[in-house]
Amino acid sequence: MEHIDAIAMLQDPVRRRLYEYVATQGREVGRNEAAEAAGVARTLAAHHLDRLTEAGLLESGSRRLTERSGPGAGRPAKVYTRVRVERSVSLPARDYRTAADLLAEAAEAAGLDAGLRAAARSRGEALRGSTEPCADLADAMEVLAARGYEPHLEDTEGAEAAAGSAAPVVRMRNCPFHAVAERFPPLVCGMNLALLEGLFGTDGAVRARMDARPGRCCVVIENSKNNDG
Repeated sequence: MEHIDAIAMLQDPVRRRLYEYVATQGREVGRNEAAEAAGVARTLAAHHLDRLTEAGLLESGSRRLTERSGPGAGRPAKVYTRVRVERSVSLPARDYRTAADLLAEAAEAAGLDAGLRAAARSRGEALRGSTEPCADLADAMEVLAARGYEPHLEDTEGAEAAAGSAAPVVRMRNCPFHAVAERFPPLVCGMNLALLEGLFGTDGAVRARMDARPGRCCVVIENSKNNDG
């Protein structure tokens, strides 16, 4: 399916709510859960989820949604996740991806990492402008969401939380520079960190730091040590 046809599938408001819900969960979502989130019947949700899968916007599989196993556990349920393939449309046609790749390749070959980080930090500061610094992580999540990072507060349950040493951090499910970052990770991830340092500042209530994880943006936002105590 052509990109424009796939994106046009989201014109239907129910389909769009279902897609946005599945996309923002960062995990497999069953039909019942998606239907409840979108406020529609399960059969209608199943129809639209399968249409989104056919269009290549979601991918589906099957999994047991309970811990039960063996006879009587029931059949695995159909589950959905967002595909990693990027969809975009430009009218008239443009090719900024190739331009970004060429510029990144030249910058890496010339050792321009420091200059790129300086430019990114300045751009972040310009984007922040005269607005007040973020007061907390909730404010930071609003700023990141507006720029397409898909932020979420990391679940602090687990060993670190049990030991009382865990601190909440904001992670991002989406990297706006994903395609170029995959080809030039040190260069682009360093640029991304500098951009967010400029956007949030380095002496406010929150700060950006590098903490790369598979399938996630390489930067996290956390409470600044300036705010401790």
